[in-house]
Amino acid sequence: MEQKAKTILVVDDDPEIRRLVGDFLGREGFMVELAEDGQEMDRVLERLVPDLVVLDLMLPGEDGLSICRRLRATGDMPILMLTAKGDETDRVVGLEIGADDYVVKPFGSRELLARIRALLRRSAPRPVRAMTRRFAFDRFIADLDARQLMTETGEFVSLTSAEFELLSCFVIRPRRVLSRDQILDWTHGRSADPFDRTVDILVSRLRKKLDALSPGCNLINTIRNGGYLLTVPVRQVP
Repeated sequence: MEQKAKTILVVDDDPEIRRLVGDFLGREGFMVELAEDGQEMDRVLERLVPDLVVLDLMLPGEDGLSICRRLRATGDMPILMLTAKGDETDRVVGLEIGADDYVVKPFGSRELLARIRALLRRSAPRPVRAMTRRFAFDRFIADLDARQLMTETGEFVSLTSAEFELLSCFVIRPRRVLSRDQILDWTHGRSADPFDRTVDILVSRLRKKLDALSPGCNLINTIRNGGYLLTVPVRQVP
């Protein structure tokens, strides 16, 4: 059966960037929707749900950070930020409020494509297997095939695709110190950038969500000069 083309929504106020990115992704087999600002993006979202949003942070009117926050509050579609080279603070804030990854302008088309494909792979539903991969730890159950995290009482925990991918790294390797470079390689499928703060921010986001439901348990510890550690035992459950 022929696989349906993924839909990418590109939100950028620069008409040249919209045209170049739209044409390139179209040639790579994607369905592409273009929007110059938040209002036009909202009109697109009224008629379709994209598989991924490429979002520029510097937009007229409502800025990209506000749009990112809105998108994350209403869904878990992957969000790839476009940022200027010197906007490290905005990149950090964007990741903290729910973006999954970022590309710094000016960027190469192949880098953009690689990041998009990696995010789509991470967010894709896994095929059903005869033996499910469900792991219990502390007060939680992580279903790696269904890509769901729930409490032991059955309450679902809302995680972005990037946050769930990070959690998967920990539950598969409990009580083992994982370096930032290892986590970047496992979750992003690319060589680690020594200045990439994505992992640190994702750990912070995931830690806050776990701590909110299991306060005081300190499930993820920071190991100085080492990385991060899931402190509790993990067991496989039916």
